[in-house]
Amino acid sequence: MSDATETAPKKKGGLKKLLLLGGGAFLLVGGGVGAGLYAAGAGLAGAHAGPVEDPNKPKLVLKEGVEADEGHAAPKGKHGEPTIDATKYQATYYPIEETFTSNLRDTDGFVQLGIGVSTFYDNRVIENLKKNEMPVRSAVLMTLADQDAFVITTPEGKKMLQGALKDSINEVLKSREGFGGIDGVYFTSFIIQ
Repeated sequence: MSDATETAPKKKGGLKKLLLLGGGAFLLVGGGVGAGLYAAGAGLAGAHAGPVEDPNKPKLVLKEGVEADEGHAAPKGKHGEPTIDATKYQATYYPIEETFTSNLRDTDGFVQLGIGVSTFYDNRVIENLKKNEMPVRSAVLMTLADQDAFVITTPEGKKMLQGALKDSINEVLKSREGFGGIDGVYFTSFIIQ
């Protein structure tokens, strides 16, 4: 019987299937590696060790002879902004030339005051303030119009008003320039009638 010596017919395409499977796996792995490299290059996959600092953001100005604390993040204040150690940084003061006059809330009285501001950041904060003088003046007047005459005659009320003015000025600067930077508001004149 010659049937025993005959072998089973060979399947065609075995090599073809093997090549297709290998090529498909290669494409999947290569595609994954390429997508990963693309994501890392685009900043999507945490390619940076830390936050990237904006080169246009104002920088703190150290006092002469004071060294910067490297690698230490400043603690955050009540509004999420870093609290600044005034003993380490140089303050720049800027008086706003025109006075502010506004009616007070729920009275016939008005307040007229002059203010100046301070910053521990470089001159870009003052330049931003000058550039946005009109919206800053509007924000200050709106804040003044919301004050109670009796409250702002007290020392505590005046301190609260300074904080409210600082916050309103910083809000304008953040919305228009992306950074506030005003650290203090000071009265240069203060009249209530």
